[in-house]
Amino acid sequence: MSETADLLVEIGTEELPPKALRSLSLAFTEGVREGLVQAGLEHGEVVPYATPRRLAVLVSDLAAGQPERQLERRGPALKAAFDEEGAPTRAATGFAGSCGVDVEQLEKLENEQGSWLVFRSTEMGQATPSLVPGIVENALAGLPIPKRMRWGSSETEFVRPVHWVLLLYGEDVIEAEILGVNTGRRTRGHRFHHPNSISLEQPSAYALQLYGSAYVVVDFDTRRSMVRKQAEAAAKEFGGKAIINDALLDEVTALVEWPVAVSGSFDEEYLELPDPALIATMQGNQKYFPVVDDAGKLQARFITISNIESSNPDAVRSGNERVIRPRLSDAQFFYRNDLRYSLEERLEGLKTVVFQKDLGSLFEKARRVSRLAAHIAIAMGETPEAVELARRAGRLCKCDLLSEMVGEFPELQGTMGRYYAIASGEPEAVALALEESYAPRVAGAAVPASPTSQAVAMADKLDTLVGIFGIGQVPSGDKDPFALRRAALGALRIMIEAKLDLNLPRLLEAAVAEYPESVDRAVVDPVFAFMNERLRAYFLDRGILADVFSAVQARQPERPYDFSRRVQAVGAFRKLPEGEALSAANKRIGNILKKAEGELAEQVDDALFGEDAEWNLAAKLTGLSPQVRKLLEEGDYTGALTRLAGLREAVDDFFDNVQVMAENPAVRKNRLTLLNNIHGLFLQTADISRLQF
Repeated sequence: MSETADLLVEIGTEELPPKALRSLSLAFTEGVREGLVQAGLEHGEVVPYATPRRLAVLVSDLAAGQPERQLERRGPALKAAFDEEGAPTRAATGFAGSCGVDVEQLEKLENEQGSWLVFRSTEMGQATPSLVPGIVENALAGLPIPKRMRWGSSETEFVRPVHWVLLLYGEDVIEAEILGVNTGRRTRGHRFHHPNSISLEQPSAYALQLYGSAYVVVDFDTRRSMVRKQAEAAAKEFGGKAIINDALLDEVTALVEWPVAVSGSFDEEYLELPDPALIATMQGNQKYFPVVDDAGKLQARFITISNIESSNPDAVRSGNERVIRPRLSDAQFFYRNDLRYSLEERLEGLKTVVFQKDLGSLFEKARRVSRLAAHIAIAMGETPEAVELARRAGRLCKCDLLSEMVGEFPELQGTMGRYYAIASGEPEAVALALEESYAPRVAGAAVPASPTSQAVAMADKLDTLVGIFGIGQVPSGDKDPFALRRAALGALRIMIEAKLDLNLPRLLEAAVAEYPESVDRAVVDPVFAFMNERLRAYFLDRGILADVFSAVQARQPERPYDFSRRVQAVGAFRKLPEGEALSAANKRIGNILKKAEGELAEQVDDALFGEDAEWNLAAKLTGLSPQVRKLLEEGDYTGALTRLAGLREAVDDFFDNVQVMAENPAVRKNRLTLLNNIHGLFLQTADISRLQF
């Protein structure tokens, strides 16, 4: 094994975009790893490091160079290489000359296919220091940077200006120019605590040296853990609990190199604001962690993470308290101003806000959603009172978009609608539906819990789907400006997870009916197909096998919840001992019936049975059929398939001992009809012949 050493690459920059830091770091690390693999350089662990001012990668036990390669170049066949006297021909001398050797130095290759002249040589691998700069440059060029910038008079482009590049292999610097900067062994510490450069002698000392003497925690995950623990501890000091979500935690971690938690407070008068507004102000504007008490009630406190270890922490605290005060004052002003108008009074204003230029205003969308929500509530079997609640919630579901609070914090759309609905005296179900009409907001989030919310949320999503499809703006590739994939999946999840047995094509038809004639009426089928693709992804993400989905999809169920029950049933059937044999039998039956199309009797005639195996199979089927049909009517597909699994021995015996395609036409039709009856019972759940074992 060749000699190895550790490699350290560090790109020192101005402060990197905090929301992109982690993705940049992982992409850079993966780019370096791929480059090493492509170059054939053996190595050990590859570790990413990232702070606001640096992207770094540490590669342990990197080989000193590429391994030698044995090359073989085939020349002319021996028959063409030498004449009858054994002298080399021009073909042989020409080949030898192209290889830079004499004919005598060539070797012979003989195998079953023939015999040829060959030239064999050993190619020495390149040294690692000569390969690393190119690998690093390629990795940097492949980073997901939407917009690169230039600085100074250089033509170099990167996400931020680059100030230093450290490139160390073992104890030696790999000399190169990367991003317009000459490489070296010097790095830099914390901008304030240790602004001077630091000479690094060994890559393995990188993280420890910066932590111990330069106030820099280079490992992102370590720093993230420190931020969380410090925030939790700071909140616990006054009996509270910090609200920490992953997105904000990542962003705060990307803003500091030496995290120090500082607690602060604000005037309690601001607690009159709805909690989501206060939290959005603290998290969105200031990157603070809000604090709640043991009962979950928001406190007039916050935790901020400073990037310095101040000798006067009170000054840091008071500075942050001074900064947040005007932010909270603005939020208070927005909220009080918004309360001057009821949601009903904002309806007219929706006429001036465009939903989509070809689909009209938000006022028109709200009107469509209102009608469709009522239609869905009726389909759900809701009472007339509940139907009117859905109609009302659909009418008001976009009104909070005109509020100043949502204008400042778009992520609060729907949430503020609930608060303003309560303030306007709307029924609780209507208020909740305004918030839950956007649910599920993200992957994995809960679906709406109340029937009114479910009806409005589905109506909003289905209206958008048929409208955008109706004007020909179908998602393609990664482009989905109206988030139709998310809308489709959201509507499907509501129907499945809330156990709503609704006919999806009928709902799509109702949605299209609310649009004017300018919207293509023939969108139901393509939207249904689009949603079925999302349904496939939904089940595969939950561990359902592709063949199970395909077996159910073959029956084209129109009710997503019914589809889900079938999938669960087929998944359970697939695990039964009888599953594989019955799947194969159904496939065989299907092929037989295709070839014998039209050769079926109206019903099975017992008098035509001539074999014990067909008597036994018919008897088994007769005994099972009433139970199976009852289970199918109840939607108990699992129970139905479990009962049908009892046919396995009788089906196997039938195929072993009965000639289906008998010469007697009446007997043949009778046997085909018996098989068709069995096949039909299975098909009422799924086409199990599609299962792959």
